[in-house]
Amino acid sequence: MKTLLTLIFLFLSLGLVVAQTAVQSTSFEKKTFQMGTDQMPYAILLPDDYDASKSYPLLLFLHGAGERGADNESQLTHGAYLFTTKAFRKKFPAIVLIPQCAVDDYWSNVKKEVPQGGMPNFSFYKKGAPTKAMILLEGLLDEVIQNYSLDKNRLYVGGLSMGGMGTFELIKRNPRLFAAAFPICGGAAPKTLRKYKRPSWWVFHGNADPVVPASFSTQMVKKFKKRGFDVRYTLYEGIGHNSWDLAFKEPGLFPWLFSNTK
Repeated sequence: MKTLLTLIFLFLSLGLVVAQTAVQSTSFEKKTFQMGTDQMPYAILLPDDYDASKSYPLLLFLHGAGERGADNESQLTHGAYLFTTKAFRKKFPAIVLIPQCAVDDYWSNVKKEVPQGGMPNFSFYKKGAPTKAMILLEGLLDEVIQNYSLDKNRLYVGGLSMGGMGTFELIKRNPRLFAAAFPICGGAAPKTLRKYKRPSWWVFHGNADPVVPASFSTQMVKKFKKRGFDVRYTLYEGIGHNSWDLAFKEPGLFPWLFSNTK
């Protein structure tokens, strides 16, 4: 009996995942940004009854390292389903942009070393050239800002893991562009602190994260608070790397996000 119940649960779980993926695939429009000979796939979701005569907020979401590729689908694995729900679309009519980083690239300018049999080590650079993915991302952002009806005082960015690092990096490079940001299990170099003053922040991490240490987020938040920045910090007790699962369930996240304006 226990085995049968387990199988039923697995089938139901699989069905839910398939259903979510199907919703994401049909709701988002798949496109490709071209810059010279380089390309970046991206998915974009417009509000219901999009009206070009109106202005909408933009939500840019950056995926993690496990969703890199060129299929223009994997980047929708975590979080995208939230933006397709009727409740979200009714309450927060926004343009949602989810680009995909190439498998051999990274959003942020960070050195990653993986010792044999060990966990990754990250070293964040204070300076350095942007990655190809970051250059393409900034180009894509420029194109979307030019071609869609956006409220430029309500541009938001968030991301998880590699995307959390990318969130910090993108704001460092564009300190006046965004109104609010929510990096999840990410990190950055505290020495670049002055670049981060403009937006409001809500930072998330799990204190038992074995992949990206919570200290990366903690040290950034401490510096932010010391400088008087507008920042919230949620550190989940006993949670590992997938702290995004809890962050996405925070009832106050999106009301807070969309309440911010420059």
